[in-house]
Amino acid sequence: MRLKQRIKVLIVDDSLVFRESLSREIAKDPDIEVVGTATDPYMARDLIIKLKPDVLTLDVEMPKMNGIEFLKKLMPQYPLPVIVVSSVSQNVLDALDAGAVEFVTKPNVTRPGGMASFVNELIIKIKIASTAKVGNLKRDYAPSRPITNQGVDTMSTVIAIGASTGGTDAIHAVISALPRDMPPIIIVQHMPPVFTKLYAERLNNTCELEVKEAEDGDVLKPGRVLIAPGNYQMRLAKRGGAYIVRCTQEEKVSGHCPSVDVLFDSVADIAGKQSIGVILTGMGRDGANGLLKMKKKGAYTIGQDEKTSIVYGMPMVAFNIGGVERQLPLDRIADEIIRFLSK
Repeated sequence: MRLKQRIKVLIVDDSLVFRESLSREIAKDPDIEVVGTATDPYMARDLIIKLKPDVLTLDVEMPKMNGIEFLKKLMPQYPLPVIVVSSVSQNVLDALDAGAVEFVTKPNVTRPGGMASFVNELIIKIKIASTAKVGNLKRDYAPSRPITNQGVDTMSTVIAIGASTGGTDAIHAVISALPRDMPPIIIVQHMPPVFTKLYAERLNNTCELEVKEAEDGDVLKPGRVLIAPGNYQMRLAKRGGAYIVRCTQEEKVSGHCPSVDVLFDSVADIAGKQSIGVILTGMGRDGANGLLKMKKKGAYTIGQDEKTSIVYGMPMVAFNIGGVERQLPLDRIADEIIRFLSK
């Protein structure tokens, strides 16, 4: 389906060859118009004011000023959806922290189909980013003060969380507000390999809870958060009397690997009414059917509301099909989890 108006994109990258190649390829999509290119943040700033793009693609490593510093200066004055195009590194998470809504890793041009796959992914994310409400972004990875645990039973419940676009911050907002004495938490955030590990490490350094990238066979423990690894489907399972996770390389489900639907389905089957499901910001419908299944099995289900979602897709679909028992602003979700567990 064609969009009513083409998405105006500004490309910022210091490599002439990459800049021209990227401009040529993404402009082939009938819904996208490349309105300009810039070699550095200073040129980008002038073109943003002149051309008023809908979406910006931004390299991190550039002359004069790197992309992260540019984002920190840009977003308070001229907030717009930014997609970071960069190599695998901690810099990508720093860029998300600074205000970017999405990222795409630069392609390996020596690999057959590498450039084509990269362009397809970038086009999809440009279209997602064009719908993002960047005014909802709240970036603060400083360690926060968790809310008080009011006699929560940490042994018998499993908390499952799913998110996509905007989810890195949304998950942090929830997890950082929870105390160490919590039931085990398992999370799917749509991210490629390597980044899930970096993201888990960042959460671990800024939260009361222990956070790690999940490995096949990891045991769920009170106070522990497991993040599904990129390119692996993660499921809840039981071994003896203990909950564990199974992480296996499989095909995409609902367009994703890891998939929120896969996780939620397994939680519904294994934990049933002894679980809480939370669906946060993200494009599409991954997790909606799984959350509905959890609810039908007796789980308590929470969805992020439209006002605080960067992209109100996944939580909207889950709400519309009846999968969400309680819809809340992001800053009230942690409190609601504690309230429910304390009953």
